Amino acid sequence: MTEHVPLATRADGHPGGRTADDADVIVVGAGPAGATTAYYLAQSGLDVLVLEKATFPREKVCGDGLTPRGVKALVSMGIPVSANGGWLRNKGLRVIGAGLRLEVPWPELSSYPGYGLVRTREDLDETLARRAQSAGARLLEGVTVTGPVVDDRTGRITGVTASAEGGTERGFGARVIVAADGNSSRLSVSMGLRKRDDRPLGVAVRTYYRTPRHDDDYLESWLDLWDGDRLLPGYGWIFGMGDGTSNVGLGLLNTSAAFGNTDYRLLLRQWLNGMPEEWGFTEDNRTAPVRGAALPMGFNRTPHYYRGLLLAGDAGGMVNPFNGEGIAYAMETGEIVARTIAQALARPTAAERERVLGGYPQALRDAYGGYYALGRVFVQAIGHPRLMAFATRHGMSRPALMRFALKLLANLTDPRGGDAADRVINGLAKIAPNPK
Repeated sequence: MTEHVPLATRADGHPGGRTADDADVIVVGAGPAGATTAYYLAQSGLDVLVLEKATFPREKVCGDGLTPRGVKALVSMGIPVSANGGWLRNKGLRVIGAGLRLEVPWPELSSYPGYGLVRTREDLDETLARRAQSAGARLLEGVTVTGPVVDDRTGRITGVTASAEGGTERGFGARVIVAADGNSSRLSVSMGLRKRDDRPLGVAVRTYYRTPRHDDDYLESWLDLWDGDRLLPGYGWIFGMGDGTSNVGLGLLNTSAAFGNTDYRLLLRQWLNGMPEEWGFTEDNRTAPVRGAALPMGFNRTPHYYRGLLLAGDAGGMVNPFNGEGIAYAMETGEIVARTIAQALARPTAAERERVLGGYPQALRDAYGGYYALGRVFVQAIGHPRLMAFATRHGMSRPALMRFALKLLANLTDPRGGDAADRVINGLAKIAPNPK
């Protein structure tokens, strides 16, 4: 049985007759996108309710590494990122490929800090969720959203149905709903929003090993991933966690015939078998199962606003196609969606509110559209093994080119001024086709 008391709406657009199950905004999912959205909404004075199907702490398949973009997003939320708080800093990216090894420091920019961080998602996601709570957001854990509540007259989503474990299904109402429920985004699918086949998709597998390399001050990326005699479009990583273990994994793109035809766990094992024995990447030292997850890239679900529903983070395919980074973009889109909603709900008429909400997809395209368009070209290109091998071989021997590549792949430039590399990358993003 569904228990739901619908919101009564006054002429000024503000809800009346509110119950404990109602809010200005419901956010589905309390990962980085949902928690950040909730934090900024609560900061703006709105009543925000977050529904999270798991209970914290909970695991999430991820590399656990944050680039300076992610660090900036954390600092903007007032989260301390000191070593005393369990954060491990890194200086940049160590790239290994074509028989060469190159350490590329994070660029010195005014827009981003000059360091990255490592933190398990088990810790990171709960830290963000509790930060949202401290700002005034209401968080319900162990609550699974089962579907949308749609107004028969307007077709708009006005709430969701949800159930707790072993409990009765009940309804929650809100003026606006945010889907931050990850790659599968069942709420989006229930509203008719499915993934796009013309956008890139990746898959990642990872696990943890006890290793003396656990306190490495560089993130490490291996560009040569071979499945027999096939060079695959992707990379392997080794990220020291600072706690005696390293996060070790690999990611592959769907722009190769090998995608979907590869045993990723076996590939990970074969890759690690070639590592020096003293690093300890053996089954005896593995401390967690090998787990996999999809990487929804380059706006692979659109539109990002549809009849009262806004998509944030992985639900909207916000992962960077160049490097598979998702945390920073989840948090950034959380801030963008919260800013949009706050402005919309301050408007006095339904037409004005709809006009503001309808501008959210354009705000995302302004922020990432051109860059993601470049990323889609990039993933198509490296899907060709010969081109991938050529780029690795010629790039690794040119440190200046690799510094440029790091800025491009990590999306780390100063938007105004900056050096020549910044101007080239920003210029390319501006002129790149930016389709809806």
